[in-house]
Amino acid sequence: MAYRRSGDQDAGDAPAAGWAAYLQEAQRIDRAVYAAVADTPTPRLDVAMRRLSQAANYSRLSLACSAVLAVAGGARGRRAAASGLAAVVATSASVNLVLKPLGRRRRPDPLLAEVPRARQVRMPSSTSFPSGHTAAAVAFAAGVGRVLPEAGVLLHVLAAAVGYSRVHTGVHYPGDVVAGAVLGASVADLTARVLPWT
Repeated sequence: MAYRRSGDQDAGDAPAAGWAAYLQEAQRIDRAVYAAVADTPTPRLDVAMRRLSQAANYSRLSLACSAVLAVAGGARGRRAAASGLAAVVATSASVNLVLKPLGRRRRPDPLLAEVPRARQVRMPSSTSFPSGHTAAAVAFAAGVGRVLPEAGVLLHVLAAAVGYSRVHTGVHYPGDVVAGAVLGASVADLTARVLPWT
């Protein structure tokens, strides 16, 4: 009976090892970008990003925007607001009830990375992957954009700023934000298919 030497690999092991190597390299880049942002002095931007990140808690920005759309946008505005909020609800449920418990990625350590105190916000107790703030903001923008494309463009810019603010304030890695954006857009698309009135 022939035994495999410790250095040998089955053909099926090679793809798994390859993916693991790619994942490790992606994590190194992720941490390096986080560290570079933390190390870049931006005293004026620090205050703005901290305030934006805090304003996005509990989807408050999306709620405020939906109120403006509902009041000022007539029937289409109300339909756009409903579409955006439906996407936010579905996305938040997916992130908080399914993905974060499964992901279990630890939050970055802003003290270790020397994130300036002026830009820091309260560190959430949830896991890091994916960014719920980013996912909800992108989902809202995508949902609104299905009804009011011009408003959707502006809201996507706001969502991008929210996503960046989560890295700038030290509570997320960039990869968490990218994953949140992809998830938010995907769930918004699925929500629109399920709810024809959106």
